[in-house]
Amino acid sequence: MFGSAIAIAWTTLTVSMLGMVLGTVRFLFPNVLSEPPSKVKVGFPGDLVEDKVSDDFKDRNMWVVKHGGVIYALSTTCTHLGCTPNWLAEAQKFKCPCHGSGFKITGVNFEGPAPRPLERWGISIGEDGQILVDKSKKFQKEMGQWDNPESFIKV
Repeated sequence: MFGSAIAIAWTTLTVSMLGMVLGTVRFLFPNVLSEPPSKVKVGFPGDLVEDKVSDDFKDRNMWVVKHGGVIYALSTTCTHLGCTPNWLAEAQKFKCPCHGSGFKITGVNFEGPAPRPLERWGISIGEDGQILVDKSKKFQKEMGQWDNPESFIKV
């Protein structure tokens, strides 16, 4: 009887250790087949309307905005807890549904708990004249990075 209890304990320990090893190996090799490209063409500068937010690429985590004579691409991730704010065209602001953070059309936070403005993606004009957003480059206003010429296009 005592011998069978030890055998059960060793079997249980072996099976649980094997499960942990298999789980670790599975974690190291995820099912991701490919990553979406970090550079996305979003159209021509003339296609954008002043003071209008294009949410055509919201599913790619970006809003393209033409405002104040510049074009920029904002991240759709709220800087509070990572929810996706909605663009309210009539109010001319982004409003986060999770905790009420509000962002101006520029991406600057002005209400709610968001601690900082939305981030900008890198943006440029490609060789074919289309706007090219580079999601491998992030620019934060509080770091003074919005002054970087790669964070906006003058029109």
